[in-house]
Amino acid sequence: MHPIRKKRLTIVLFLLAGVAVAVGLTTYALRQNINLFYDPTQIAAGEAPVDVRIRAGGMVEEGSVARDPESLKVVFNVTDFNQSVTVEYTGILPDLFAEGQGVVAMGRLQPDGRFVADQVLAKHDENYMPPEVSDALEKASAANGKPATTQTKDASY
Repeated sequence: MHPIRKKRLTIVLFLLAGVAVAVGLTTYALRQNINLFYDPTQIAAGEAPVDVRIRAGGMVEEGSVARDPESLKVVFNVTDFNQSVTVEYTGILPDLFAEGQGVVAMGRLQPDGRFVADQVLAKHDENYMPPEVSDALEKASAANGKPATTQTKDASY
């Protein structure tokens, strides 16, 4: 092989190796920051990964909110009217958090089926419901044969 060709080939191979390393590191970094959304039916069916940060959302079940008088721990159920999942959260809940309202909780699903949230987001006005929650409720109502009770989807968190 001619020395100039050999030098060019070496440069091209180093560039390709550098690009491959950069793409690999970028993919690895982005993989850790993805928060996928799961509704309570998907969580109950075992489709949600255990001990991976995810988002879970739906409506707060009426009568399910239990506050610990000694701490900021709150336990409540989130439902899509098909299934419900128990959410544990330690911290101050948003002002708009209430039973019968839409929420999205970010956290980790435990092996025993509990969802331990590190952040809870509540809807921000009377007409808004997060798109993921709205879609999940529509799918659940279609499966049950009930009409959907969702509202507008024009804003986001």
